[in-house]
Amino acid sequence: MNPTPTSESAPQTDPARALKVGLVSISDRASSGVYADAGIPALQTWLASAITSPWSAVTRLIPDEQPVIERTLIELVDIEGCHLILTTGGTGPAKRDVTPEATLAVADREMPGFGEQMRQISLNFVPTAILSRQVAVIRGNALIINLPGQPKSIQETLEGLRASEGRSIVHGIFAAVPYCLDLIGAPFVQTNEAVCKAFRPKSAQAMNSPSSAG
Repeated sequence: MNPTPTSESAPQTDPARALKVGLVSISDRASSGVYADAGIPALQTWLASAITSPWSAVTRLIPDEQPVIERTLIELVDIEGCHLILTTGGTGPAKRDVTPEATLAVADREMPGFGEQMRQISLNFVPTAILSRQVAVIRGNALIINLPGQPKSIQETLEGLRASEGRSIVHGIFAAVPYCLDLIGAPFVQTNEAVCKAFRPKSAQAMNSPSSAG
């Protein structure tokens, strides 16, 4: 994937510190060619609309096998050097849904707020959101987040809920992602506020902005 163009109004960042995102779709049938994967295209489309600073993506389409998922996450962080990994699929209660177990197995620390907020958002649409088991963790200097499997649900959980006039009703999880990445030493990420406004405390905005670097 090529990096998205830098917004003209965005502070320039060091290309060597552009965000690298791992996108992992976990599905037995899609990975075996039974049907086309929709998760990775949905993630790529949303990120392209939401991130205005440079970024690139590394993609993986794999089956619902815990050892494979673990190896893939470790590879993306430890070898590929991804700063953010978004997985889609395999987070329900079915026997083959083992994405959360694999994610926790490779974690240094768990970030439970992401999963809590994703379920809160999805409960506005379907009562079965309580069956979702998404987790988020930190491994090294990378944030790993499990997302739902459906493209519509991916957008809803990342972007949140808005009123008809555009006012945010429930914040999507991605609003907290850039500041989390700041705190763990990943590249500075800027967002398109019309899609998702990144939240940073005022005390952190100047300190972490690339324009404040020497």
